[in-house]
Amino acid sequence: MRVLASITRPSHLTGGGDGILAIVLLASLAGLVAAFAGQYVFGLQPCILCLYERLPWALAAVTSAVALAGRTGIGPRLPIVLCAAVFGIGSALAFFHVGVEQHWWGSIAGCSGGPVSGLGLQDLSAAALAEPIRPCDQVDWRLFGLSLAGYNAIVSMVLSLGCLVGLRRMKRKRGT
Repeated sequence: MRVLASITRPSHLTGGGDGILAIVLLASLAGLVAAFAGQYVFGLQPCILCLYERLPWALAAVTSAVALAGRTGIGPRLPIVLCAAVFGIGSALAFFHVGVEQHWWGSIAGCSGGPVSGLGLQDLSAAALAEPIRPCDQVDWRLFGLSLAGYNAIVSMVLSLGCLVGLRRMKRKRGT
């Protein structure tokens, strides 16, 4: 119930660690919903990097939800720092993906959509029946010249910096 109370009280969102964590939770859930909607509603097939880029959003959602539920006993500062770091890493991963899309650098193994060496017969038969792996340098959707990976890089960086700015404001309010 504390999580719900943190989200539903607008005055609570304007200051303090719980407000920052509530914003992180809402933003993380919105990011995940958008990713899954793109995949399952609009038919945008993700590559392996797209799937990896969802992990920071899920980690931030879990971290903020656990902290808001009061199960940590450590206060809001450490979870906010963790969320800032997770979003920073997510932004770097998304930027790497943009570089792969733009052919600025090469991709990781398994990102080309082609076969991967060292597979056994069972692996090959399972892969033949499964949906093909989407190449990471193929972009299906752009808005104003940016791919979803580009928007992810920007939004993740904004959320990371937002967490850090929120921490600084918390520190100033306390006078410590």
